[in-house]
Amino acid sequence: MADTLNVPGGISDPALIKLVNKLQDVFATVGVNNPIDLPQIVVVGSQSSGKSSVLENIVGRDFLPRGSGIVTRRPLVLQLINRPATPQTNGVKDEISGSTDKAANADEWGEFLHIPGQKFYDFNRIREEISRETEAKVGRNSGISASPINLRVYSPNVLTLTLVDLPGLTKVPVGDQPRDIERQIKDMVLKYIQKSNAIILAVTSANIDLANSDGLKLAREVDPEGQRTIGVLTKVDLMDEGTDVVDILAGRIIPLRLGYVPVVNRGQRDIDNKKPISASLEAEKNFFENHNAYRNKSTYCGTPYLARKLNLILMMHIKQTLPDIKARIASSLQKYSAELESLGPSMLGNSANIVLNIITEFTNEWRTVLEGNNGELSSTELSGGARISFVFHELYSNGVKAVDPFDVVKDVDIRTILYNSSGSSPALFVGTTAFEVIVKQQIKRLEEPSLKCVSLVYDELVRILTQLLARQLYRRYPQLKEKFHGVVISFFKKAMEPTNKLVRDLVSMEACYINTAHPDFLNGHRAMAIVNERYNGAKPVQVDPKTGKPLAASATPARATSPSLDGNLDNNSGFFGSFFAAKNKKKAAAMEAPPPTLKASGTLSERENIEVEVIKLLIASYFNIVKRTMIDMVPKAIMLNLVQFTKDEMQRELLENMYRNETLDDLLKESDYTIRRRKECHQMVESLGKASEIVSQVQ
Repeated sequence: MADTLNVPGGISDPALIKLVNKLQDVFATVGVNNPIDLPQIVVVGSQSSGKSSVLENIVGRDFLPRGSGIVTRRPLVLQLINRPATPQTNGVKDEISGSTDKAANADEWGEFLHIPGQKFYDFNRIREEISRETEAKVGRNSGISASPINLRVYSPNVLTLTLVDLPGLTKVPVGDQPRDIERQIKDMVLKYIQKSNAIILAVTSANIDLANSDGLKLAREVDPEGQRTIGVLTKVDLMDEGTDVVDILAGRIIPLRLGYVPVVNRGQRDIDNKKPISASLEAEKNFFENHNAYRNKSTYCGTPYLARKLNLILMMHIKQTLPDIKARIASSLQKYSAELESLGPSMLGNSANIVLNIITEFTNEWRTVLEGNNGELSSTELSGGARISFVFHELYSNGVKAVDPFDVVKDVDIRTILYNSSGSSPALFVGTTAFEVIVKQQIKRLEEPSLKCVSLVYDELVRILTQLLARQLYRRYPQLKEKFHGVVISFFKKAMEPTNKLVRDLVSMEACYINTAHPDFLNGHRAMAIVNERYNGAKPVQVDPKTGKPLAASATPARATSPSLDGNLDNNSGFFGSFFAAKNKKKAAAMEAPPPTLKASGTLSERENIEVEVIKLLIASYFNIVKRTMIDMVPKAIMLNLVQFTKDEMQRELLENMYRNETLDDLLKESDYTIRRRKECHQMVESLGKASEIVSQVQ
């Protein structure tokens, strides 16, 4: 086999593959979450396709576990490293004592990454160690694990190559296999082959229809054009007489850019009889050289050609992807280093100083966010103090402006209040009492939106608190975060009481004293003049038919004349005509007692209309003054007693409630997530640092 594989020029620059091997070893320590997509050849195929035999033929030694069902239950990262044979003393090979492997020699050995420094010259022990390590992870049942086993094989008879052997694809669970074993294996295989830097080695039995190949079918899911898939056809010697794979090799069935390689493996009887692989390779060579269909292209068939082809493909692939790998390592190293720095050191200093610094930093950030001096100002949305400004000048302002006094007080209600406010004597003028009663009722309506404004600002303060506590520092110390949240929320609630009281007092102040001398208030005379102008302007002007000149306007009916005793009783012209009117003379003559409830009915008379319009003008004028005052004063009250108060007193409150020696150590207990994540980031930074050193050696 050595003569077959060690062709001059067969190994061109194996240092590239060794470099990737080093990277694989480095990232094996960080588990399955490798951040860098390394170029590698991934072996896929069904359980009966002959994957294990292909790998053993490439290595030239028996070393893989065999048996029924799923034998490969963890990914096996197989790194083959060509090294020259040591000179033999007196032409005699060094014997390996105590070995059960007849082919054991000093030039060939294996090393496992999980047992550094230990060389396995006996390849039977390599098989046992693979089985032992598999069972240690997944037990003796037929479960699988994505955690890889890294095996490095040194030999003068191999080409420098890296292969990843995956569990064989299966359809039906057998024995104690999990019910979803097919999905588990498929997911694992896809995880490896969907990476763009993976070369897919799809192993298929030549004696089945190529369209039914599980390996090729899965490969086409992630590589539909066949750009990075190479096909291996096993059991070519078991095909029916007169059939061959020439059409497949020519790419006429399912074309692959990297082509197909036919091989002949040992049969089960050969394995049971422990037929040496060297003899198997010789038989394979003879088969292709003497077969009518393959003799002309026998140099492109068989395991030695497959090994050379894979070696060349892998080296070319590494050369293409190396610049991208360098860039990815650099960016990942920067990312994880930044995260590790944000997690902080595991060794803490003085607890009192740390808590004091955190409280001071939080207080400064609180002021900064409210004042809008934050260095992380968003360009996409309002935040911090700007949202409070939005509450004041948009939500509250528009909410107060939307309060219409006349959506609850109708004209008939005003008329009733006018009558009630004049008492037992009919009023001569529009009563100020009615105006004050109505306007005070409406001012009280402003209390609800004003208190709602306080509540909205409180919600915004809680929102800012939540955003500040979402930072990495507080995720690191969950008890500190919880304490911060509790202290600050109770501080807010304590400030809410005087704020709500002040806002209520503002409303009460406005309702308590109606300042009709306000310079912006429309006084009664002006209101009466406006209403009279409306009514007089609405009436048609009578014209003298002889002269064409307008006649003098008839006197407007007296506002408070005594109800007429003359005329028809059916005419509701009395002062209380709209409240009570006798339907007939007999009832009127009988002078029946008024009903228990007297409510207005009918339409308003002209006099009532004028009075109601005057009152409405006065109410609207004064209510607008009050609304402007509230829009101006309520935000000031909230800023004074709530927002500014928290800015001024936050640090004192936090120190009073948190800066206590007996609780400081408890507050600084790190979360499990922080401890675990720091360890992960530390491992990743170490691995990426080593990887960066490795790739920097290649220019």
